[in-house]
Amino acid sequence: MEYRQLGASGLRVSALSLGTMTFGGRGRFAMVGETDARAASRQLDMVLDAGVNLIDTADVYSDGVSEEILGEALAGRRDRLLIASKARFPLSGAGPNDAGLSRHHLIRSAEASLRRLKIDHIDLYQVHSWDGQTPLEETARALDELVRSGKVRYLGCSNHSGWHLLKALGVQRALGVHPYISEQIYYSLAERSVEYELIPAAIDQGLGVLVWSPLAGGLLSGKYRRGQDPPEGARQLTDWGEPPVYDQEALYDTVEVIVEVAEAHGVSASQVALAWLLGRPAVSSVIIGARTEEQLADNLAAASLQLSHDERRRLDAVSAPPLIYPYWHQRNTTSDRLSPADATLLAPRTD
Repeated sequence: MEYRQLGASGLRVSALSLGTMTFGGRGRFAMVGETDARAASRQLDMVLDAGVNLIDTADVYSDGVSEEILGEALAGRRDRLLIASKARFPLSGAGPNDAGLSRHHLIRSAEASLRRLKIDHIDLYQVHSWDGQTPLEETARALDELVRSGKVRYLGCSNHSGWHLLKALGVQRALGVHPYISEQIYYSLAERSVEYELIPAAIDQGLGVLVWSPLAGGLLSGKYRRGQDPPEGARQLTDWGEPPVYDQEALYDTVEVIVEVAEAHGVSASQVALAWLLGRPAVSSVIIGARTEEQLADNLAAASLQLSHDERRRLDAVSAPPLIYPYWHQRNTTSDRLSPADATLLAPRTD
């Protein structure tokens, strides 16, 4: 397993990390998975054997049950693992102050997560999404207090837009408080819109990138092909909400190339999609999850898959996002002075 610096921090994380959204299976998360404590303990055994050192969870996953199950499974293994959690959304039955990024909600949420996880600190505490009503100064100071109190070691954000991210970083720096070292974002061969702003921002600002849903909720697993019936019981593409499918034909085109590359290597389509992400700029770790041990073992094998330059070129070409304004204008007029961040999207293409 390769270990990478998480942004500009001194923390090293495994290139693959384990997501725990499948733990618990309560409420709206039941459709994701129903991993119980015994199965979760086995998953931790598997990822530790593979060299994974980062586990990602959130208080909202199964209304806290995911954290409780992880807390049970961590017994005797805490020192070998980094634990990341998140707060922003309400759990079921929450009151008017039990959501958002207020000082009230963040500190209480962190303390509740620590109790459920049965640990004395969270290694990476992430705001799960944007809150446009709480002053950023309040959020920044509350997060800083969690770090200074020893309850949290590092800070990150998730699901921000480019301007949200830069504004938050600017406020943190102006206040002289602990800043975000990472952003957790949705990124896959089915949806590369983060390359417009969020990946360049990560490169420019020295943030690590943690990727959620790298297989687009299973759309890139090879089970959804043009002209073939989807798996029994699977949703139709028109019913897909997270991530949404805007262009079925473009998705099928991408999957066909993924499958062709996979067949050439004798591996699964999932491994190719994961390996592509592991080679993208600024990506520190790709979060994988699985309903079964077989799925988890297959995903873990992606860490050793090496794609050729030509294979990456083909995958890049078939999944490339369109150059929206101002990027097409910049490519046409200012490509003589690109920074490494600009080059993520605007570098001349070889296809």
